[in-house]
Amino acid sequence: MPYFIALFLSVSLLSGCQTAYYSAMEKVGVYKRDIMVDRVEDANQAQQDAQKQFTSALEGLKALNQFNGGKLESAYQDIDSQYQNSEAAVKNVNDRIAAIEDVANAMFDEWQQELSLYKSATLKRDSQRKLQTTKASYNKMLTAMKRAEKKMEPVLDTLRDNTLYLKHNLNAAAIGSLQGQFNSLQTEISGAIRDMNHAIAESNRFIGHLKK
Repeated sequence: MPYFIALFLSVSLLSGCQTAYYSAMEKVGVYKRDIMVDRVEDANQAQQDAQKQFTSALEGLKALNQFNGGKLESAYQDIDSQYQNSEAAVKNVNDRIAAIEDVANAMFDEWQQELSLYKSATLKRDSQRKLQTTKASYNKMLTAMKRAEKKMEPVLDTLRDNTLYLKHNLNAAAIGSLQGQFNSLQTEISGAIRDMNHAIAESNRFIGHLKK
């Protein structure tokens, strides 16, 4: 029971901190819509960084496939470094998407609540219509982001497997056993990059919608 109480309190405090943050930003003229645009742009950059890192990891495995002598420990260190960097890149993407969801929930909740404050039925209907179209555009973007996010996990799994296998089997035979992983990783990375590009395109459309 104490664990659940602590978890509830931590979530409540985090939510309260976010609310206080948005309120403080509004006081200096930075609104949730502005924060949303910034966070979507940050997520786009994070996805582009992840693409570059995945490509680098693929090149690292390709070089390992062509290994024909040298220090096996160095080969392991290179693959381990690629895995660690890829893991960090994926975590960054995950964190950026979570930050978008947080501000989106706050923005849409506030927008919905403020509809009841209108005295003009015409303005209220127009604002409600814009809320619905903005939500639809956001959901389309988020779906694309989540799909790309999901595609990154198999890439990490393959890199992790390679790293662990090399760690405990530092010999030429082990490197030969990993050669079949290259085509699999290449397919996974190509799929992840394709979906990330789609997510970035949807993000740019959503940013354009917010800036209208």
